[in-house]
Amino acid sequence: MKLPNRKKNNKRITKAPPTLIQWRFGVIVFFVFLALAILIARAAYIQVIEPDNLIKQGDMRSIRVKALPSARGIISDRNDEQLAVSVPVDAVWADPVAIYKAGGLVEVERWYALADVLGLKRKELLSKIEKNKKRRFIYLQRQISPAVAAYIRKLKLAGIGLKAESRRYYPSGEISAHVIGVTGIDSHGLEGVERSYDGWLTGEPGRRTVRKDRYGRVVENISLKEKQEGKPLTLSIDQRLQAIAYRAIKQAVSDFRAMSGSVVMIDIKTGEVLAMVNAPSYNPNNREQLQSFRMRNRVITDTLEPGSTVKPFVVLAALDGGTANLDTVIDTGNGIMRIGGSRVRDSSKVGKADLTTILKKSSNIGVAHLALGMPLQELLAEYAAVGLADPSGLNLIGEATGIFPDRRRWSDFEIATLAFGYGLSVTPIQLAHAYATLGAYGEYRPLSILKTTGPIPGKQVVDRNNAKAVLEMMETVTQPGGTATRAAVPGYRVAAKTGTSRKAVRGGYSDEYMTVTAGVAPVSNPRIALVTIVNQPQGDEYYAGQVAAPIFGQVMKDALQILNVAPDESTVKHIDVLN
Repeated sequence: MKLPNRKKNNKRITKAPPTLIQWRFGVIVFFVFLALAILIARAAYIQVIEPDNLIKQGDMRSIRVKALPSARGIISDRNDEQLAVSVPVDAVWADPVAIYKAGGLVEVERWYALADVLGLKRKELLSKIEKNKKRRFIYLQRQISPAVAAYIRKLKLAGIGLKAESRRYYPSGEISAHVIGVTGIDSHGLEGVERSYDGWLTGEPGRRTVRKDRYGRVVENISLKEKQEGKPLTLSIDQRLQAIAYRAIKQAVSDFRAMSGSVVMIDIKTGEVLAMVNAPSYNPNNREQLQSFRMRNRVITDTLEPGSTVKPFVVLAALDGGTANLDTVIDTGNGIMRIGGSRVRDSSKVGKADLTTILKKSSNIGVAHLALGMPLQELLAEYAAVGLADPSGLNLIGEATGIFPDRRRWSDFEIATLAFGYGLSVTPIQLAHAYATLGAYGEYRPLSILKTTGPIPGKQVVDRNNAKAVLEMMETVTQPGGTATRAAVPGYRVAAKTGTSRKAVRGGYSDEYMTVTAGVAPVSNPRIALVTIVNQPQGDEYYAGQVAAPIFGQVMKDALQILNVAPDESTVKHIDVLN
């Protein structure tokens, strides 16, 4: 047997070296560099071109802003009695997302307890949360009391939180509601001084910005903006006078079943409004009473034909113009004066009467003669000079200016009726302003609802001596035989004038009356101008001397005593005896 040749078969077989495939290598390198380029470009885009998005996302997770609420300024009367203050309260809010993450509304009894304490219907509360389940914040109730807030904390409901805020509180309630006004749910003024001076009273809230870690710990204080509290406001109102005036007019409106009533009082020396009240009123602490007919400040918004209360200014215009003097006597005849096809009547016959008697008996014929005996423009200029044509300047929202006649052609009858208060309309504050000017002996001063400091300069608009003479004539109106005897104040010289006018309706005048009494006291050194109005009294008594004059007398008496004004009647009587 032939053995194989092992020598030949023992040779080692060597493998060929691997071949480098260039194109495959190039593709791999290309994709590696491409991926690297994309990553670099993306990083550059994020870090250089548009970094704000990531910064925003990071800040949303770590930065927190806490509001530092500021309190609204305090409103006080002239004696620093607080009329409007801000008290701390809470708002209840819900985070529906957090509520459903914690299990939703399964513990229904606890949710019912929340609804009950908030005064909400149970089903409506649950429905509100259900409808907003994707939202992170909804209000459930605003301005709740601290006691309610403490109860809600004890409920420990997931997703329910409390937010600190403030609520306006009015200690004087309905007494000063029309002057002070009211704020809305967001503490901005809606009516009265609250609205007119909203920018002054409203502070600027502060803000603290911090960065927190995942556990809620503050790791960085970023910024702090200090809060600015609202500035305080001191009014010219005297709350003591405000209270007596409101009590009197509220009682009168009730007694006479009237539609409304108003009282406004002005300090003659300074032009400050000491009292401004209306009935009906409303309680600004009870939002259920925020109804338009209650909230209207009738002293500045409602107009009326002033009736006989303008007669002193007709006499004053005649004296200033020289068409009459203190010795003038007018024959009023038998109490009926024919002018064209119309008649002017007096309620009582006075025959031949001087200017004092004309005012004392409120003679329509007497003032009609005076008006027809002077140029019409002089009479209108006198009305305008004392303040019957211009707004008061109190800077209160909603003030009306009345209707001041300004036309070319006038009939004699229209001029005659203008002399006893028909054909023009004024607001109670305008009428009070006119009487304050008369009480200042013809010196016109701007009115103010804010407390003033120092002497207030005025402008002499009518003759000083004539104004004094008219005041002395008006004093007889409150004396026996006058039309305003119930406006008299024992111990004081009071100059007043009543006015009873029919209310204008479409096509003429109705059977409803507006009763007014206006005047000043004390005559020897006038300090207070007062106007009282009762709108549409019902019953047998509807003349101003029966309705508005007693209110005037009571309010004036209390005001003079509160302001510690010395009586002057005895001095005058003593002088008369000596003479």
